Amino acid sequence: MTPQDYAFLQNFLKEKSGLVLSNDKQYLVESRLMPIARKSGLQSIEELIGKIKGLGDRGLQNAVVEAMTTNESFFFRDKTPFEHFTNTIIPHLVETRKRGKVRIWCAAASTGQEPYSLAMSIKENASKLAGLSFEIIGTDISNEVLEKAKVGIYSQFEVQRGLPVQLLLKYFTQKGEMWQISPEIRSMVTYKPYNLLDQYTALGQFDVIFCRNVLIYFDQSTKVDVMQRLAKQMPADGYLLLGAAETVVGLTNAFQAVSGKRGLYCKAGSPQANSASPEPVSRGAVANGSFGARAIGAGTTMPRSSTFSGSRLSSIPGGRK
Repeated sequence: MTPQDYAFLQNFLKEKSGLVLSNDKQYLVESRLMPIARKSGLQSIEELIGKIKGLGDRGLQNAVVEAMTTNESFFFRDKTPFEHFTNTIIPHLVETRKRGKVRIWCAAASTGQEPYSLAMSIKENASKLAGLSFEIIGTDISNEVLEKAKVGIYSQFEVQRGLPVQLLLKYFTQKGEMWQISPEIRSMVTYKPYNLLDQYTALGQFDVIFCRNVLIYFDQSTKVDVMQRLAKQMPADGYLLLGAAETVVGLTNAFQAVSGKRGLYCKAGSPQANSASPEPVSRGAVANGSFGARAIGAGTTMPRSSTFSGSRLSSIPGGRK
């Protein structure tokens, strides 16, 4: 691949998904895009790029973006965010929403493990919810992973990663060597293809937003833009959850870290702000646009959603998680 072709791909992926592809990933590009080229009857990456340039083939463009995203995800990933949801967010919602509807957005939902983990958490805490109703929206840039999420069928390997056995037996049915999550849990989640670079107004307001392991794909200006727009989609007492290697420092003043709750943020000036504190900049924090734990090829969920997934590129902008 010529330097010019690689530069085109870098610009193309940045424009279409926000993904910042570093200069040392050419080997990865070739390994992931050659199958796309062959499937399209092309003999080389150069021919593939030429077709994208010349015809503007939307289907081929989407295939290239999806091929360059990583969509590994697993149930109750990192565990801590789900503890925050159960122990901090749910009590707050019960106190403030009374019998209203709670809307949750899982950006970069990937193959559905994050939103389904939340749905199971809600079911497990039903006795505490005092009549609240919940709407969970999972978005991702990849239609392919969203289709898998909708069906909710996972391999033995996938259900063994993070899913407590009691929840497996309670909410899944074995189908040969696979496991399918129950219709009851699947009905709690609505999946939509969405790119985090798009406007969010059509999605409406959300009380809780999970946007984990997504920002690390973006450069600084894109991160700032995404964070500011997320803040506008949340009420004054909304909650935002980011990945362990992510931070709002240097990106926005709209959120504050909740003291003692790693990865949990509230709106600045919100009722919860008394329990919030300035967030220290740590070595693990990602604020400069470089790849971190969820970097391409690192074996983690890429917002393919929202397009990254969580999804979760769940949330390229939209999952992965």
